Amino acid sequence: MATNLALDDGLIEEARQLGGLRTKKDVVTQALLEYVQRRKQLKLLDLFGTVDFAEDFDAKAQRAVGRKPSAEL
Repeated sequence: MATNLALDDGLIEEARQLGGLRTKKDVVTQALLEYVQRRKQLKLLDLFGTVDFAEDFDAKAQRAVGRKPSAEL
């Protein structure tokens, strides 16, 4: 989709150099990807304190489920 935007050329150039990117399009695409990722991370923070924690959960035992004993490998 073609879009015309008035962007700060100095800012775009600085971002291009910092990111090692070749084009303005690459800079804008990378910026949008990082923006979306950051917003998704912030939504995860909203879950803090809302997920029940099982104090008796044994992560090591859970990882061993379905594994063959080392003697059978």
